[in-house]
Amino acid sequence: MFVLSIIKDTIAILPANFGVPPAQALISEINKKYANRVLHDVGLCICTFDLVEAGEGKVRYGDGCLWYKVRFRMVVFRPFASEVILAKVKSSDEDGIRLSVGFFDDIYVPLAYLPQPSAFDPNERAHFWLPDSEATTAHELLESATADRMYIDQGEVVRVRIEADEFYDDEPGPPKASEGIAVKREARRAPYSMICSIAEQGLGPVPWWKSAQPDGDAMEAE
Repeated sequence: MFVLSIIKDTIAILPANFGVPPAQALISEINKKYANRVLHDVGLCICTFDLVEAGEGKVRYGDGCLWYKVRFRMVVFRPFASEVILAKVKSSDEDGIRLSVGFFDDIYVPLAYLPQPSAFDPNERAHFWLPDSEATTAHELLESATADRMYIDQGEVVRVRIEADEFYDDEPGPPKASEGIAVKREARRAPYSMICSIAEQGLGPVPWWKSAQPDGDAMEAE
């Protein structure tokens, strides 16, 4: 789920921080610049792990800061493909389920990666799975008995498998115009998002599979 990435940069130390040990001041400035920032094809930066290398501070004309060329290791959130993680259901709609791990909310389970057969219940605003059902359409599934449905409710902890991740560079600027006609700006997309699956055994809400876990005492007795 978390990896270490080596990053190179030039970091400025303000005159007010000249009395702080250079390593401490550099780590503080690196965290200010990178924490909670998405780096394209790298992931979501969490915090500095350590400094690998730091040159001598040099003064540039006009600002009075000390500038250091540094190499450092950053703790980055980027689960690998096929990794299984725990997340919490944030919301559901007709297109799928959105999940959160607390500090990152752009995790999605599209309809294709839900257990089948399943459908979206507009009254409960939640998807449900109907195991062992021969129904093939959403209309047939919504006619089933509520007691037979296995809902994926908001706030529930689910076990998911990472299928893919996607980086998107949303360039700032005014809406583009085509032949003198203003084109409506597209909705902003998350700079980093993940697609997950709960379509296999062992995946989905944790309570679904608790009864299938082996009994620890029984195993020890053997």
